[in-house]
Amino acid sequence: MTVKVTERDESKLSHEGVAAGVRIWDVHQQDQLVGMFHNENDAHHYRMELEIWESRQTKS
Repeated sequence: MTVKVTERDESKLSHEGVAAGVRIWDVHQQDQLVGMFHNENDAHHYRMELEIWESRQTKS
């Protein structure tokens, strides 16, 4: 599996974002950032879509 979801480290957010309680989940595919989401469920949904796409590409 080459797609993963991680919560962004607060050290990479602005001070204003941290103060406002902003949370961001990053989606990486083959170690490349391919998406950023404010909702963890949305990030995992996108990860699943990418994994389905990857599996179809390997079958072709």
